[in-house]
Amino acid sequence: MENNKKFYTEDEVLDEFIGKVGTTERDEFEANVKKEVDDYFIGEAIKQARKRQGLTQDELGERMGVKKSFISKIESGKGIAYSTIMRAFKALGAETATLDLGKLGRVPLW
Repeated sequence: MENNKKFYTEDEVLDEFIGKVGTTERDEFEANVKKEVDDYFIGEAIKQARKRQGLTQDELGERMGVKKSFISKIESGKGIAYSTIMRAFKALGAETATLDLGKLGRVPLW
């Protein structure tokens, strides 16, 4: 019995269902995926910092003035905004933060 299944690459599927590279649809899709991945890593950094300090989500929530459910949400990479990141890391005791722009240097965030 012959196997007539065709396998597609990720790019072929994206080209077909989202749009080819360089189209508005594909650019928006790629930007959204990048933001979601970045938000996940920021949420994970918040979670790891909280755990290193031995804090529960409830305790971090108290420091930030939010509920545990909000902490759970940001730690999973949802609802990440600059103001949320700043509040979380300040509540965790970060006195300063910088953004590393590679060759352009570092920019203080607060």
